[in-house]
Amino acid sequence: MYGPEADSDRQGLYERLRAEHGPVAPVLMQGDVPAWLVLGHRENLDVMRTPSRFTCDSRTWNRQLSADSPLLPLTAWQPLLAFADGKEHARLRLAVTDSLERFNRQSLRRYVTRYANRLVDQFAAHGRADLVEEFAERLPMMVLTNHFGMSEEYGPKLVEAVRDMTRGSATAVSSNRFVVETMSDLVARKRERPGSDFTSWLIGHESNLTDDEVREHLRLTLVAGYEPTVNLIANTLRMVLTDARFRGSLSGGQMTLPDALDQVLWDHPPISLLPTRWAIGDTDLGGRTIRAGDMLLLCLEAGNVDPAIRPDLSASMHGNRSHLAFSAGPHGCPGQDIGRAIADTGVETLLNRLIDLRLAVAEDEVRVTSAWISERLEALPVQFTPIRPTVTATPPPPAVMPGPMPEQTAAPAAEPAAPQPPSGRWGTARRSRRDRAATRRD
Repeated sequence: MYGPEADSDRQGLYERLRAEHGPVAPVLMQGDVPAWLVLGHRENLDVMRTPSRFTCDSRTWNRQLSADSPLLPLTAWQPLLAFADGKEHARLRLAVTDSLERFNRQSLRRYVTRYANRLVDQFAAHGRADLVEEFAERLPMMVLTNHFGMSEEYGPKLVEAVRDMTRGSATAVSSNRFVVETMSDLVARKRERPGSDFTSWLIGHESNLTDDEVREHLRLTLVAGYEPTVNLIANTLRMVLTDARFRGSLSGGQMTLPDALDQVLWDHPPISLLPTRWAIGDTDLGGRTIRAGDMLLLCLEAGNVDPAIRPDLSASMHGNRSHLAFSAGPHGCPGQDIGRAIADTGVETLLNRLIDLRLAVAEDEVRVTSAWISERLEALPVQFTPIRPTVTATPPPPAVMPGPMPEQTAAPAAEPAAPQPPSGRWGTARRSRRDRAATRRD
């Protein structure tokens, strides 16, 4: 699963492997480490939903990696829910899900709106921007560090480190070390001075997580919350700007933003590959004999285009959420609604500000970089009519929600009001932008 073909034409590689081997194919990872690539939609779900046959505990792996292997940061066993099953997984997952539920969804969207406006303000007067570097890569980390109880100065270094880790580069191990050390310092500070933030909620949870467990779950949440959300924002913006299906639907007001996100999650899942399953014993999958301790790579991207469930790739998938983008079963992504909220609100805010946004290069010049677990846009250069920056207030401290259903509780009255992202159809949002432009011209 590495080399020129994997870097330049992943979809072509997947289809060649599917034609030659069926829904489960033998592959080699970096360092010539063998694994099984799960290509079928049904087979992916089978692995995800049957922890009695396929474990997340990498200590069962029948291979030993070298100390400098770029595969280590995402496969080496750590005391966190991604590498646990059964009762231990339930204990750790409860701490994470309970803490995530304390995020006030209404307040979260206000934060995203403020941060998105702040980022747009930085290039609004220029008439040009790279929406990957100047928007998609920055917005999720601004939101996450704030809700972790960290200052914004950590953001740029964490962005660089997390990107390097997920690429599987030669420096992935040292980048992972930086993230671990940063999270360790954060845990120590919050043990001493807890606050209304995700870190403090994990520390104080009834599951009684150790400092190591808190640190590792912060690291996991940071990586799992940042990288997929960056890709979701960037790919949604690219499709809005380049895909004729979206241009036609949007202008006619037939597609909502959640519909658009669903299509992106089918066509370009933010994480392509999950390298966290191992066979507990000898078993069969997709007509292949899998030996105890063998590694399985869950290929979400290939599963989403499996001809068995999606024979017509041109067909619209909006409203259909049976994609694999957020995994499934006991290890389904617990924060997927938060990632969608960041992407949804961020993209809507950007499009409302830049009413005539358009691609600044030819569509075939938009390049994609393949990393071992995901594909990312290198850049998304755009042009637009320059506008004046707005004055965006610094967000208030995050609100603590005491109950299990924060989305049903109003935000505290003391919290300053903020612009709310439109909740209607995209066509309405587009028309409102055109109306505002006409008003300015008048």
